[in-house]
Amino acid sequence: MSQASAPSTTTTISSRGWLLFAAMALLWGMPYLFIKEAVASYSPAAVVAGRTLLAALLLLPIALHRRALGPALRRWPWVLAFGAIEMAGPFVLLGHAEQTLPSGLTGLLVATVPLFAALIALVRGDRAALAPRRAAGLGLGFAGLVVIVAGPGLAVAGIPGLLSIGEVLLVALLYAIAPFLVTTKLHDVPSLGTITLSMAAVGLFYLPIGVLTTPEMPTVRSTVSLVALGVLCTAVAFVVFFALIAEVGPVRAPLFTYANPIVAILLGALVLGEALTVGLAIGLPLVIAGCWLAGTGGFRLRRRRMPPPAALG
Repeated sequence: MSQASAPSTTTTISSRGWLLFAAMALLWGMPYLFIKEAVASYSPAAVVAGRTLLAALLLLPIALHRRALGPALRRWPWVLAFGAIEMAGPFVLLGHAEQTLPSGLTGLLVATVPLFAALIALVRGDRAALAPRRAAGLGLGFAGLVVIVAGPGLAVAGIPGLLSIGEVLLVALLYAIAPFLVTTKLHDVPSLGTITLSMAAVGLFYLPIGVLTTPEMPTVRSTVSLVALGVLCTAVAFVVFFALIAEVGPVRAPLFTYANPIVAILLGALVLGEALTVGLAIGLPLVIAGCWLAGTGGFRLRRRRMPPPAALG
């Protein structure tokens, strides 16, 4: 993993960067469906333990082959901090929230990550993080989210619903913080080492809690969803995410979350029968336009030869 700093507004995005954006939009647009299905018979803690331990086991042979664990172990306090901010907190909060919220709405709320990331960058002194065109894109995307949430058919009433919305917004804040931790404290640690070690630690922490809080026999459907979470949305997704941070920087890296709601809402509607409303019809184009402006504001698309897969380590 190479050092990735917040780029200026004149920096271009490579074709590889756009491919990584698209991959992350899909890989982290799917988890909300799988989480919704998994928590039907697993506790939120059990879902976290299952997905992280499975992902860690899948990545461990690769990490050992690339000798990526040694550097990660030498930075273990920061690796554990990354695991807490990127996985331990968000994963259990999402599982708990989706016991109340529709999967599509959950994915939609997480799309506020780029707004939090831009605000964090601004607080850290990066004035370029809110360049005019990019700021307009962030504002337009956020307006689209407001239209969707406030639109008829998606309102979530009651204190439990409001608390669940608050949980998901806290997840968005944590997701925005994590890339800055990577680029400031773990920039010279191989990404596979950081990912594998942090996942194993999070999984082992939640394993006894998950066993004690899952009283019934899990269903086959929930188990398949949990396996999909571990393989696709955790192991594969985190390798791609670190590559994205290295390619475009920590401010732009979370911008794919503006496209995630499209995947989450469509899957929720097609698989779970969740409602497609007028608010969605109006808000989703605003989200797409905001994502484009926020991702392209002030810089041009350029083509660059993709490095070999080994560069991801």
